[in-house]
Amino acid sequence: MSLYTPEYKPNGKEVAIIETSKGTIKVQLTGLDTPIHVANFVELANKGFYDGLKFHRHVPGFVIQGGCPNTRDLSEDEVKNAGPYAGLGTGGPGYTIKEEFTTNPNNLHEDCSLAMARSQDPDSAGSQFYFCLGAQPMLNDGYTVFGQTLTGQDIIHKLGVGDTIKSVKIEGCE
Repeated sequence: MSLYTPEYKPNGKEVAIIETSKGTIKVQLTGLDTPIHVANFVELANKGFYDGLKFHRHVPGFVIQGGCPNTRDLSEDEVKNAGPYAGLGTGGPGYTIKEEFTTNPNNLHEDCSLAMARSQDPDSAGSQFYFCLGAQPMLNDGYTVFGQTLTGQDIIHKLGVGDTIKSVKIEGCE
């Protein structure tokens, strides 16, 4: 799969408004520190890629993960009851992006930080993201943090497998 270079150029003012079935989360995106990840997220959000997807992975005290397009046509209950071979967590946008955890000066996995999921290849992130459920410093050297939650930390901690991402809108993008 080829590495994608987003066309959008972040200005550092982007804020993601993530509407979920449990409530609203506002995240300050770190476009000046992680321009590829933020540009990719902004482009996907503006295309409506995330609208209707479900959170497919929840590890208490670790992460809540979403952004897999394989959840789009499933109900919340179908995602909750999917077995390990259902293919959830394996989908993406059809491309990958270059890692930025080695260049991000603020790559700290703090409680409610927004970061990009990936497979074993450092350059394999695409659309799947996660919120940290508590500080996860062991992830600092391997996964790119591209946002810090401004409001909705309580919502993040209420999310579970099957909860819906109703929409992702970006404020402050030019």
